[in-house]
Amino acid sequence: MANEFDFIIIGSGTAGSLLAKRLSQDPANSVALIEAGPADRNPFIHIPAGFMKTMTNPAINWLYETQGSHGTANRSIKQPRGKTLGGSSSINGHIYNRGQRTDYDVWAQMGNRGWDYASVLPYFKRGEKRIGAADSRFRGSDGEFAVTDLHWDHPLCEAFIDGAVAMGIPRNPDYNGAKQDGVGYFQRSIHKRRRMSSARAFLHPSMNRRNLRVYTNTHVLKINLDGKRATSITCTRGGPHSSESFTISARREIILSAGTFNSPQLLQLSGIGPASLLDELGIDVAHDLAGVGENLRDHYGVRFVARVLDGVETINELSRGLKLGKEILSYFTGGKSILNLQPTLVHVFWKSRPSLEQSDLQMTFTPASYQEGVQSALDEFPGATVAVWQQRPVSSGYVRAVSRDPYAKPLIQPNYLAESSDQQVLLDGMKLARQLMSTESLGRYVKHEELPGPQVQSDDDLLEFARHNGTTTFHPVGTCQMGPSTNAKAVVDDQLRVHGLSNLRVVDASVMPTMVSANTNAATLMIADKAADMILTRTPLPAVELTDE
Repeated sequence: MANEFDFIIIGSGTAGSLLAKRLSQDPANSVALIEAGPADRNPFIHIPAGFMKTMTNPAINWLYETQGSHGTANRSIKQPRGKTLGGSSSINGHIYNRGQRTDYDVWAQMGNRGWDYASVLPYFKRGEKRIGAADSRFRGSDGEFAVTDLHWDHPLCEAFIDGAVAMGIPRNPDYNGAKQDGVGYFQRSIHKRRRMSSARAFLHPSMNRRNLRVYTNTHVLKINLDGKRATSITCTRGGPHSSESFTISARREIILSAGTFNSPQLLQLSGIGPASLLDELGIDVAHDLAGVGENLRDHYGVRFVARVLDGVETINELSRGLKLGKEILSYFTGGKSILNLQPTLVHVFWKSRPSLEQSDLQMTFTPASYQEGVQSALDEFPGATVAVWQQRPVSSGYVRAVSRDPYAKPLIQPNYLAESSDQQVLLDGMKLARQLMSTESLGRYVKHEELPGPQVQSDDDLLEFARHNGTTTFHPVGTCQMGPSTNAKAVVDDQLRVHGLSNLRVVDASVMPTMVSANTNAATLMIADKAADMILTRTPLPAVELTDE
């Protein structure tokens, strides 16, 4: 049958593109990859600085928004998600960041066998093509996903790093190696002046395989069950006004890789989720599973902006007029250019309190500033930004379908800063960010603090600023969390199989049971690579032996 395959993958994002390559490597396996958006031909996807355009483009972006809450002063927060081949890896900020060892050891301690750091490290390494200095115990060089260093300098970056070192934060040449803590330049998913999306790394080199079929502009309406067995999907092309739908059947498995927002929504639309919600929406309950859509977690960041002295050229100035023309020319002739940059350049991983053994804060620095904190428009004055967020937030929310309409956007409620512990860690982080902005080495370039401004000093005022001005750092996870069946909110087991159903797995950032201390792209790649071996019933890569460095 033309519309029958061994495997169906729903979503061609970070996880789906990798899975498509791994599952189709054996010509005996037929694979269908379903993507709601178009092919990744938009040129702004591939130019690194093009993220400023893709962040707001409805043709390749779902353009979701959250519900307001007390933690955001009842503001709705924009939540861009990729809607094209490569998914969010085609519109993200290019940062490659794995997190800390303990992130994954905690997953294992929660009952998820084989997800400790020693067991997942081989999968981080397998898919990685590290270009630059690296410790081979921790880094891979033979994979498909290129990870490179930043070859662009600016005096403000060096001044910021010098100031952090003077405060006792050590330089760390590889935060993805033995230890994350420290300060230095970010590693990036940019190679040869182009974005290294999951589609570029894994999918496009596999597109000519006869056993792989990629459906673009194809919206999945429902996953169909025969009893408790997933058998097929119902799809449509042509948008919400299309009256024609068709079915694609799976002989072996359906793998849901639609992301932290779309994966739980599609499960709910398919009658898989909390019975009370499905009843409320008028959806027949095919499988009552309370955790679907719960446990949403995200990093909530606050940005401090400094107005830099006149005469110090920041990215703000380089992005306008004749100077921008020179930068464009330099980019297309192979020279150094702001078009080859990610949105943030320097990292700090550090502790909110000296007594902690490892960092609980992530901070970033860039010699640029954005209008009202939105990364799609730069300020008119010379500026620099320090952003800060808590690495492992405890506050959690949910994602819910709002109707039976498969084209309706889901309700997204992260409940930012709901927990007092999250408020305290962020508050400590804001104070540290302000210290980093006012070090002696950076201070000689700074005219004054633009945001939040010197009038904001007390703890209450700082938290109010966070509520009114904070925003997502685009790292939602957890809505189909992995865990044993004894966990009432678990959606998948440690093989990523949906509890109580057969032939259905979820493989994307939604399965993370807790937040990683990192941007989420690298961890999602690892999850997909590990899942590929599970799906193909291969022996897992052997765990590594680690010392306590």
